[in-house]
Amino acid sequence: MTVYNFSAGPAVLPTPVLKQAQSEFMDYKGSGMSVMELSHRSSLFDAIIKDAEKRLRELMNIPNNYHVLFLQGGASLQFTMVPLNLAQNKKALYVNTGSWSKKAIAAAKALDNIEVEVIASSAADNFSYIPTITPDMIDQDAAYLHITTNNTIVGTAFQNIPDAGNVPIVADMSSNILANDYNVADFGIIYAGAQKNIGPAGLTVVIIRDDLLGLCEVKEPMLDYKVQANAHSLYNTPPTFAIYMAQLVFKWLQDLGGLPEILQQDQEKAQLLYDAIEKSHLFTSPVHPDSRSITNIPFVTGDEELDQKFNAEALAAGFENLKGHRSVGGMRASLYNAFPKEGVEALVAFMEKFEKENGGA
Repeated sequence: MTVYNFSAGPAVLPTPVLKQAQSEFMDYKGSGMSVMELSHRSSLFDAIIKDAEKRLRELMNIPNNYHVLFLQGGASLQFTMVPLNLAQNKKALYVNTGSWSKKAIAAAKALDNIEVEVIASSAADNFSYIPTITPDMIDQDAAYLHITTNNTIVGTAFQNIPDAGNVPIVADMSSNILANDYNVADFGIIYAGAQKNIGPAGLTVVIIRDDLLGLCEVKEPMLDYKVQANAHSLYNTPPTFAIYMAQLVFKWLQDLGGLPEILQQDQEKAQLLYDAIEKSHLFTSPVHPDSRSITNIPFVTGDEELDQKFNAEALAAGFENLKGHRSVGGMRASLYNAFPKEGVEALVAFMEKFEKENGGA
């Protein structure tokens, strides 16, 4: 039975990447050592981390005045690092579009020398849309404007990045990094957990503009962007194997044709599923059409018991991790870059069969 992994993260990885990692696992480039055994100060690992940064810069067209950091702690640690480095004794602006936005807001509020203002929220409508942000909503004295570009749990995404004037935009891009056509220069900081579109869990990528380093005193060196940038992500032992896997994923993306090609593939996969939902008399999307994500697609029947039946039968048929997040229920298909189109086609066929067998017109 073919298994399709719809996990929201840790997520599916490209098969060619897994095969290359497998072939090099016991002996990396004739060293007699696994990548997991390499010293982070060795010439072999130095080549890996430098090549990973080079490839990511090429893929995302990252300007020279931005640092690329390979850190630990997940995107959740960035909820604290961002305000600690940028907004002490200042105001920070947030847009609340779901669970991860709420956690970022809570982390900033926990720092007692930061004023937190939520300038827009879609909470009243179950986070089913991205609120409109206009320039007049943004205090130009604020340290930054924080947004979550793609909301993994509820399936919404920013289609356009707000105009924040001179206020740096900080973006949690964990679930749609390398699957969008955003311009890096529109952001002050981009951060993303790797476990969705980049590689295995344990690595966090931070892209930060030079002028945002050293703005505040940070007493803990591990949480100081300037310290991490000066050490070229080697202040302490980094997640070496995860960085190696990310390097392979970046190469795989380049070999495919880069972000324009993978974005087109992602859009085609998403459209297949959205079209099936739209024509269905059983399944519906809880997300406003103009805010829909192409990487995380929730859908429901409107009947909790029927949702449970669908999830059980889907799992038995080889569709793994389709169950929606515990906070919202229903179903959710996460269609990251490495997820195959044939998996979406198989899901659509399964949905049509389920609908015929369960009272659909």
